[in-house]
Amino acid sequence: MKAIALGLMLTAAATVAVAQQKPAASTKSAAVPAYVTAALADPARADQAADDERRQAAAVLAFSGVKPGDTVIDYLPGKGYWTRIFSGIVGPKGHVYAYWPAAGQKYAEKALGTIQGWNLPNATAQVQTVNLPVSDKPVDLFWTVQNYHDVANKDAGEPALRAFDQAVFKLLKSGGTYVIIDHADAVGKGLANTNTTHRIDPDYVKRQVQSVGFRFVGESRVLRNPEDDHSKNVFDPAIRGRTDQFVYKFRKP
Repeated sequence: MKAIALGLMLTAAATVAVAQQKPAASTKSAAVPAYVTAALADPARADQAADDERRQAAAVLAFSGVKPGDTVIDYLPGKGYWTRIFSGIVGPKGHVYAYWPAAGQKYAEKALGTIQGWNLPNATAQVQTVNLPVSDKPVDLFWTVQNYHDVANKDAGEPALRAFDQAVFKLLKSGGTYVIIDHADAVGKGLANTNTTHRIDPDYVKRQVQSVGFRFVGESRVLRNPEDDHSKNVFDPAIRGRTDQFVYKFRKP
């Protein structure tokens, strides 16, 4: 457990701060539901709306399938960018949980107060008492952005990822969705660079998550960037904000 927490948290806060981006080219996206468009257009989130295009928010949310009435966990939510949008999408019959693991207490300090200060009636922001994600009731969507590679850091490796994925599997409803967005490494690299360039091999992620029982649903390519050769650290000014990222969706049978 300590190894998992250590690998997850030592670089999570810094990685969340790396902006997502609009790639040079992308495939055609699915139609964006009206409730996603409305949530993004909410004047109350005008301070964050400038990030919507580079994060390709409309496209990835449409791809996720999140809808009104859903229960969502936004895990390691950074400054609450996605939490705020999810709140608008799921509406009064749904709920959003912005969760940090126990070992992430110090990373949650500033953001926690900000998110709680929004007084969103259908959102709960808190640091959990354990270091693996848990929920007291089954949820529809588990969402994590630029955090998955951190789970393997500090030699925590595959066992930590397996434990994390098993925890997600347990808390999701049957038919529930697991979405991972992260910085891509070259195929075949596996976990070699999770703690150096802060990247992870997309094919490795696909195999790993499926190994605990999830089914791979598909990929959105809206954050792919073929101009990124995967050699640079994601914080390198030459690529920061323009990294090649994968958006994977898995489903619990």
